[in-house]
Amino acid sequence: MMPDLNNPASMTAMLSEAREAPQVVARLLERNADLCRDLGDRLRASPPPFAVTCARGSSDNAATFVKYLLEIHSGLVTASVGPSVTSVYEARPRMRDALFLAVSQSGRSPDILNLAQAGRDDGALTVALVNDTTSPLASTCEVVLPLHAGPEKSVAATKSFIAALAAGFQLVAHWSKDKELLAALDTLPDVLDKAAAIDWSPALAELSEANNLFVVGRGVGFAAAQEVALKLKETSGIHAEAMSAAELMHGPWTLAGDHFPILVLSQRDETLNGVNDLVTKLNEQGVPVVVAGAAEGPASVMLPSVENVHPYLAPIAMIQSFYPLVNAIAQARGRNPDNPPRLRKVTETV
Repeated sequence: MMPDLNNPASMTAMLSEAREAPQVVARLLERNADLCRDLGDRLRASPPPFAVTCARGSSDNAATFVKYLLEIHSGLVTASVGPSVTSVYEARPRMRDALFLAVSQSGRSPDILNLAQAGRDDGALTVALVNDTTSPLASTCEVVLPLHAGPEKSVAATKSFIAALAAGFQLVAHWSKDKELLAALDTLPDVLDKAAAIDWSPALAELSEANNLFVVGRGVGFAAAQEVALKLKETSGIHAEAMSAAELMHGPWTLAGDHFPILVLSQRDETLNGVNDLVTKLNEQGVPVVVAGAAEGPASVMLPSVENVHPYLAPIAMIQSFYPLVNAIAQARGRNPDNPPRLRKVTETV
């Protein structure tokens, strides 16, 4: 019998907070709609020449998702600028007229604040996607899109991460006025509800016994792979590395094998054929593969996903389904996912 990943006996603050994500996103979409419409009007009236993202940790993974949306859907070149460029090297990159997106839960890390201030000083339109609207980052940036996640006690971010993905999606949808994206946005809370009920326990045995693994995604799904890898590191002590499905074939896949499985996340879009080819090649090489999403086998484990969703929503849904699994993996490895060793909830770097 497969374990119940949502069993009350296994409940942690991390899992409890993850289960709040559908309600958090519903609240965010309602309360930020006017803000995003106004910001979208402003961006259409004065289109930025490029965009800059600024974030650390899980927030940087969310920024990766927004980067792909902006580049694929909006055709806007988007760069992730290292905060140390301004905070440590004291350089001042030229960002005039750019769209500057800072993503943060606490809004208190000095390096993020430094780069945000540099962007605003140089004439960028600075926008903060932040959970704490009383934070210094919220004061520094010209526009604030609150994440509305509420207090998050677990060190590992869950509902605030999903809220950041939703906030980025909402901004792009209103900026583009794309009817298909706006319609998909309205379905997101329901999609997350369905994703939270999906059982990924068949992967528990394979992944909890691994000390090393690759998490593979591509395109808009790469940010989800980054987040999965980070959560496996911080909660479960597994050396997990996020890898593009394309980059994996350029050497790294030689590491995979009996004790080095690969978790593949996939959405039903232009990347799917390539991901299916990868899964087939890995199987031919005898590599243990766990597949989640739209990709087809053969694989060691096939995980279900919410069907008939917009491909931009699929990675968000898969993260929602993943959180109960990583909670169970951590506990199976004798770790407390709420209090990973040497980590604190708010990390302030220079």
